[in-house]
Amino acid sequence: MTPEDDDLVAIFEDGPVADVAVAGRWKVAIIDDDPAVHSGTKYALSDYQLAGHRLDLHSAFSAAEGRSLLARHPDMAVVLLDVVMESDGAGLDLVEYIRKELGNDTVRIILRTGQPGQAPERQVIVDYDINDYKAKTELTGDKLFTSLTAALRSHQQLIRLTEMRRGLEAIVGASARIYGLPGSERLAAAVLAEAAALVGQCGEGAVVMREAGATRVLAARNAMGELSGRVLPGRVDDLVARTFAAGASLAGGHDVGVMLHTAGGRDVVVALVCEEPPTETQAALLGVFCGSLPAAFDTVLLYEQLQAANATLEKRVADRTRQLTAANERLKAQWQRLKRTNDHKAEVLGTVAHDLKNPLGVILGRSEMMNELLALSPPNIDRARGQIEQIRSSVARMTSMVDELLADAMLDAEDVQLRFADIDTAAIVGAVLDANVPLADRKGQLLLYHGPDSLTGRGDPDRLREAIDNLVSNAVKYSPPGGRITVTLSGSEAGHSIAVTDSGPGLTPEDQQRLFGRFQRLSATPTGGESSTGLGLFICRRIVELHGGRITAANAAPGRGATFTIVLPPATAGGPS
Repeated sequence: MTPEDDDLVAIFEDGPVADVAVAGRWKVAIIDDDPAVHSGTKYALSDYQLAGHRLDLHSAFSAAEGRSLLARHPDMAVVLLDVVMESDGAGLDLVEYIRKELGNDTVRIILRTGQPGQAPERQVIVDYDINDYKAKTELTGDKLFTSLTAALRSHQQLIRLTEMRRGLEAIVGASARIYGLPGSERLAAAVLAEAAALVGQCGEGAVVMREAGATRVLAARNAMGELSGRVLPGRVDDLVARTFAAGASLAGGHDVGVMLHTAGGRDVVVALVCEEPPTETQAALLGVFCGSLPAAFDTVLLYEQLQAANATLEKRVADRTRQLTAANERLKAQWQRLKRTNDHKAEVLGTVAHDLKNPLGVILGRSEMMNELLALSPPNIDRARGQIEQIRSSVARMTSMVDELLADAMLDAEDVQLRFADIDTAAIVGAVLDANVPLADRKGQLLLYHGPDSLTGRGDPDRLREAIDNLVSNAVKYSPPGGRITVTLSGSEAGHSIAVTDSGPGLTPEDQQRLFGRFQRLSATPTGGESSTGLGLFICRRIVELHGGRITAANAAPGRGATFTIVLPPATAGGPS
C-alpha cells in the first residue's frame, strides 16, 4: 500500500458502514482491491443524500467481481473504479467491458488510482469513456462528495434522455398504430393502452368524450389492466368528473387526467390511475403523446359520420331503387294487361266481323227476297212469312253471340263480384233444361235428368245458370239429331257435382289441350249449323273458378260423346257467403 492509500484510509477508517441498499436509492459500485478503500468510502458517504434518495453501495474487490456485479445490476448509477487491480490495466479493461460488451452508456465512471503515472490522466480521458479521473490522494471527503454528486446528476440526465428517447420512439410507433384505426371506440382503446404503457405501471383508466352536453365512455380499463368496455371504476369515474369540471388537465400523485379540446367542439378526457406516481419524464411523454390526439379523434369521428351518412345514402338509394323497380314492375304488368286487352279487343273484333257476317248476310238476302214476294200481285204472304222466320232465326243467333261477348267482357273485368244467395241447385238445373228443350226438340234429341228434386246451397244463381246453360246448349249443339243428353246432379260432403254427358263425336287430344281457352272452337262442328264464338266454355270455367270450384271434361268412349263436370266446393255449395 502506498503512502497515498494510507492517507485515504486515514480519512475513512472509523465510523459505521452503510446499510444494505434498498429500492429507491442511488446504486453506487465500489470496485477496488483494497478493503480499506471500501470501508473508508462507505464511511464518507454514509449520510449522503441527493434529491431525497440515499445511496445503495455495492462492493467488488477485483475487476472480475466487478464484471459480475455490473452484469447483475444494469441500473448502476456510478462506479468508483480503481485502475490497478489484478493487473496494471484491469480497471481500464473493465471500462471497455462496461461500455462495449454490456452496452451500458448511462452508468457514470469515476476512475481512481493510487499510481497516476501508471495510467496518465490525459491519455485515459481521451482513450476511454470515463467521467472523472482522480488520484486517491486528491479524492478527499469533499472532493468525493463533489465528484459523486456531479456523476449522479449526469446519470440522472442521461436516464431522462434515454427515457425520453425511448418514449418518443414509443410515441412514434403508437402513432403509426393508432392513426387510421376505424371507429372512435377502437381508437380510444388503443390510446388508453399506449398511454398506460408510457406511464409505466398503470391499473385503471378510461377515455371519455363529451359532446353537446352528452357524455360517452369510449374505452375503460379495469384494475387488472384489461379493457372492460364502458364500465368506469369508481376512482376513475371521480377522476373523469374532476377533470371535466376543471376544464384542464389534472396531475397529482397516482392520478393523471388529461383534458383534450378538439377542433370539432368535443372534450375528451384520458384518465389514468397509476400504481406509482409518474415521473417528470413520463408526464412529459404523456403530454407529447396526447398533443396530437384531438385531431385524431376529430378525424375518426368525421370518418364515422361520413360512414353513417354513406350508409344512410346507400339505404335511401336502395329504397329508391326498390321503389323504382316496383313501379317498373307495375308499369310492366299494366303494359301486359293493356297488351292482353288490346289483343283481346282484336280477337273480339275479328270474331264479331267473322261470326256476325253470315247472319247479317242472311238477314240482308232474306229481306230482299221478302220485298220481292210482297211486290208480287197478289203478294206471296206464306213465302214472305218463311223469310221472316229465317230473319228471326238469324237475329236470335246474333243476339246469342252478342250475349256471349258481353258476358266475356264482364268476366274479364278485375272487379267482378258474385252475388251469393241461398239457392236450390236442382231448381237451377231444371230451369236450364226447360230453356233448352225447344232446341233439343228441333233436332229430335232427348234431354234426361238424374238427381234429387231439391238440393240447397249457396252461390250466384244467375252466374251458375249461365255456366250450366253453356254446357247443356253445347251438348245440344254437338249431339247428332235423335241423340241423347243426360244431366246428372249429386250432392255430398265434397260439394255439388253437375255432369252433362252428350252423344257427340267426343273430344280430340287437341280439343282437351285448348278446351277452356278464349275463342277456342272445338274440332267438331255443330250438327244443326249453329254458330259458335269459342267463348262458352271459357265463360263457364271463369264462373266456376269464381265460385271456388273446378270444371273437367272427359270422353265417355271414343266416338261416343263427352262428359263435362262442374264441382262446387262445400263452402260455396252449402256454406255461408
